Amino acid sequence: MRISARLPLALACLLILLVAGCGNSNQEASRPAPSAAEFPSAKAKTIDQLLRTTGAKPAKVVIAPAAQAFDVGTNRYPFGVFTLGNEQVNDADVALYFARDEKSGPVIGPLPAQVTSLEVKPAYRAAGEDPDQAKNVYVVPKVDFPRKGPWVGLAMLKGKQGLEAARVSAPPVVGDNKIPKVGEKAPLIHTPTSADVGGDLSKIDTRIPHDQMHQVDYADVFGKEPIVLVFATPALCQSRVCGPVVDVAQQVADEYKGKADFIHMEVYNDNELSKGIRPQLEAFNLETEPWTFLIDRHGIIRDRIEGAYGVPELEQAVRTIVP
Repeated sequence: MRISARLPLALACLLILLVAGCGNSNQEASRPAPSAAEFPSAKAKTIDQLLRTTGAKPAKVVIAPAAQAFDVGTNRYPFGVFTLGNEQVNDADVALYFARDEKSGPVIGPLPAQVTSLEVKPAYRAAGEDPDQAKNVYVVPKVDFPRKGPWVGLAMLKGKQGLEAARVSAPPVVGDNKIPKVGEKAPLIHTPTSADVGGDLSKIDTRIPHDQMHQVDYADVFGKEPIVLVFATPALCQSRVCGPVVDVAQQVADEYKGKADFIHMEVYNDNELSKGIRPQLEAFNLETEPWTFLIDRHGIIRDRIEGAYGVPELEQAVRTIVP
């Protein structure tokens, strides 16, 4: 979801769809991606030719990206699949294709998506969990965009009657952001701690119950210890994706206790939408949330994740900063 210092979390965008429907409870677990061989080859074809020659019927679904910041090179690409009635589809076999335009190549793909569960152990679930919040997210772990600019997106799905096709609702724009990248030095910021607010965590944390990732000021450990920095606002996130992300981060934080400092940074000044975003988000040039940065003991960003993720994906990211 997009945020703005001028439009206090008008977050009006892609991740809002990610939790628009509850889906089926028996489809909440993670699933590996199907084989690329199960989808049409893009070799020597354009997006337009894929649509015309594969026999794919129009899919009655919406493919909604769950991230907006993409760079030249390898990117993680999360998205949701929804019915036209805005209910989440949790069991689709889907692959993505990308090209600079519909009538010329080359086409990147097929890129099959895995289904990543957002579930955590019961002890780490926030109170009053919304039954309609997302239970999983589709993820293509690696999409290699070789050039800047807008790209056209297409999804192929394996339907009951054969192949179905749907356009990606918001085509990615590559290289149009100033967010700190992997390999760069992270910005130096201060993050409020429990001690700063006299133990009243409600001033710096909207989660109920409050998480335990407010014990350390980022500035005190920056360049000294590995840091997992999570920008998210569980109670004010219009997409309701931030809640699951913070739940996941807290579970992984306990697994890596003493090995890395996990810091949860809220989004709005005084936790009020009308007061605009906090300066820490501005320092990172963030226009969407949630975001998670994995920063090593030298202050270098080793991984970053926009949007929702599950426990295994965050554990894998943490291993980039904790041997």
